[in-house]
Amino acid sequence: MREEDLHRLLTVATEDVRPTHPAATGWERARRVRRARRAAGATALAVALLTGGTALALRPADRPSPATTATPQESRTPHPVPVQTPPAELAYPGHPLGRLGDPLGATLSDRPVRRALALHQPVDPGTGVAGRIRVLGDDGVVRDLDVVTPGPTRDAGGNEAVPLKSGSLSPDGRTAAFAQTDEVIVVDLTTAAVRRHPLKGYLEHVLWAGDRLLVGDDDTTYELDRATGAARKLPLSPWNAVTPDPAAPPNVPLELGGTPPNLTRIRWTDDETSRSFGEVDFRALPPGHRVDEFYGRGWQRGNRVARAGWITTDTMGGLEGVALLNADTRIVTHLLDLGRDRWKGCCEVLGWDSDGAVLLRHNPGGLLRWQPETGEVTGVTRNLFGAVSLAAG
Repeated sequence: MREEDLHRLLTVATEDVRPTHPAATGWERARRVRRARRAAGATALAVALLTGGTALALRPADRPSPATTATPQESRTPHPVPVQTPPAELAYPGHPLGRLGDPLGATLSDRPVRRALALHQPVDPGTGVAGRIRVLGDDGVVRDLDVVTPGPTRDAGGNEAVPLKSGSLSPDGRTAAFAQTDEVIVVDLTTAAVRRHPLKGYLEHVLWAGDRLLVGDDDTTYELDRATGAARKLPLSPWNAVTPDPAAPPNVPLELGGTPPNLTRIRWTDDETSRSFGEVDFRALPPGHRVDEFYGRGWQRGNRVARAGWITTDTMGGLEGVALLNADTRIVTHLLDLGRDRWKGCCEVLGWDSDGAVLLRHNPGGLLRWQPETGEVTGVTRNLFGAVSLAAG
C-alpha cells in the first residue's frame, strides 16, 4: 500500500463525520419523474420489459452525462480497493440460484414449497413479451405460479411494468406479494392459498420489512395488515425506501436517494415523526469517485446498505455501479465499477446472500455475487432474462 493511500484511510478512520445538510425534497424529485414518464411514453414500456421490467418498476432517471471523454472499455485498469471491478471472464462456481432458469418441474398448486429461494418472470428479450411467474423452491424444483396471474402494474400516466418486483418475495421465502391497481395480491407459497386486499391507488411498489408488507404508489407508502386487510400510511418514500434487515427494529426505516444522494433515517410513533438527513459521504473512495444518482431498491444488512447507481470515477462518468455504505456514518466504503457498455439500469441489487455477498443483476440476463471485503465477483447464472425476486433480504 502506498504511503498516501495509508494516510487517506487512517484519516477516514479518525475524522469526525462531516456536518449533514438537508437534501432536496421528495416532492421535487417526484414531479421530475412524472414529467419524465409523460415524455417517455410507450418507449419506456419497451425498455422496461426488455430489462426485466425493472426500469419502470423503479424510478426512471436520465443517465448522468459523462464527466470527461470516455476511454475504451478494454483500456480500463482495475481500481485500488475500495473501488473494485469484475474480472474480464467470470467464473461460475455453482450456486442454488443457478437453477432458476431450469425448465418447469411442477405447479405450485400440486407441489407447494417449504421455502422459495426466488421468483422469476421471464421476458423475451426479442419481443418484450412477459411470461408466467415461476417459483424456485429450496428443493431445486421450478414451479409454475398457477394459482394466480397478476396483471402488469400501471401508473397514473398509463405506463406499465411486469408485476414481479425485486421486493415481492418475503425474506423467509414463504410468501409472495404483488402490487396491482386498487389491490394487493398475497400468495402463501407453502399452501398455494391466495388472498386479495383492496387498496385504492396505482400501486407499483412492494417490499417486506421483516414480516410486515409495505406497498406504494407514486408518492405514498402503506403498511398492510395481512390479517385484517387494513392499511396505514407511512412517512416513507416508495421510491427510495431501503428494504430493511429482517432483524432491524421496526419504525426506524431508511431512505437512500436524491440528488445529490442522501441517506435519511426516519423514526416515528403514533404521535410524531422525525427525520435525520445527511448527504452520502464519498471520502473513503479515491478522489473523483462518487455516485451521481441511485436506482433500483436499496437493501440493508446490519449497518450496511447496498444499492445500484450511476457513478463517476476519476476517468469518466455515466458508469453503472453498486455502492456499499455504512448506514451509521453515511460513508461509502466500497464501490463496484461495472463500466458503461451496458443497458441503462442494468445492475439492480436484489439483496444479500447468506455469507454477506451482494446479489445483483448483470446485463444482459445474468446474476452476480459480489464480496466487497475481498473484491471477488462471480457469476450465478447466465441468460436469465426478465424480473427476479430473491429471499435475500
